Amino acid sequence: MKLEGSFDIPVPRQKVWAAFLDPVRLTKAMPGCEKLEAIGEGEYRAVMKMGIAAVKGTFEGKVKLSDLEPPARYKMALEGSGGPGFVRGEAAMELADVEGGTRVTYSADVQIGGLIAGVGQRMLGGVAKMMIDQFFSQMTEQLQGGP
Repeated sequence: MKLEGSFDIPVPRQKVWAAFLDPVRLTKAMPGCEKLEAIGEGEYRAVMKMGIAAVKGTFEGKVKLSDLEPPARYKMALEGSGGPGFVRGEAAMELADVEGGTRVTYSADVQIGGLIAGVGQRMLGGVAKMMIDQFFSQMTEQLQGGP
């Protein structure tokens, strides 16, 4: 499943970059994220609760950041598994200055398998888009109201 899009955050790029590398802010912004802890340089262990239709469960996995070019771009690889199945993928994030703030452009390629994949690609795509929108909305709220 391919996902791509962009989102404008009305905050300077350096502040957005710092927030996107802050496990505390990321945990608060990611829907269903219960834990995100650093286990190495640019590597994190994640625990997320997710549910689509009747398929619900907890996923545990790793997120690894690479090709960091502050404050412009980085890549992320993720893999996780749990009762409902598995997820793995890669994403690229790019930050650019726009009038009034920062434009974050993302593109991702994600594979999902197991029970959760049986829900259907249409529903998975819709849920993924909703989760991405929630993430960016939460991150924008944090950045506008926080330090």
